[in-house]
Amino acid sequence: MKNNKTKKMVNIAMIGALYAVITLAISPIAYGPVQFRVSEMLTVLPMFTPLAIPGLTLGCILSNLIGALMGLNPTGYIDAIVGSSATLIASIISYYIGKSGKNWIKYVFVPLPPVLLNALIVGAELTVLFNGNDVFTKAFIVNATSVFIGELVVCYTLGLLLMITLNKNNLYKKIFIN
Repeated sequence: MKNNKTKKMVNIAMIGALYAVITLAISPIAYGPVQFRVSEMLTVLPMFTPLAIPGLTLGCILSNLIGALMGLNPTGYIDAIVGSSATLIASIISYYIGKSGKNWIKYVFVPLPPVLLNALIVGAELTVLFNGNDVFTKAFIVNATSVFIGELVVCYTLGLLLMITLNKNNLYKKIFIN
């Protein structure tokens, strides 16, 4: 029993560390109003294991905090709460979509929650932090659209490739435990 708990903790830590390392490695394009956070490709992992939910959330918190400490993340510590909340909510929704029996539904809709929620939540965060409190401005539309495009590109290219790769020959069963 203890061994299974340890394996689950290792899976969570592995996903979190991978998210944080990828984000920090590409930090010049991972933070700010125009961002292509390549680590967001991992947001498809809840389709394969519920352990990805805390893993992704932990990784997002770590990368946002470390980014803030290093002066790489212009939204600072607020992003560790706001951006990570978007990741948590999107991961939960993606997990439930991933429980669908039809692969076409999974491939179309599992990457969608991170795209939409980050556009709305992080778009609003960026607007409030850099453009004042009125989130119903042109600045919000610009920020939300910018985040939407970055998320869309990453989640529907790299994320889909990751889904296909992990689905092939049930590779995910060799990597993750549930």
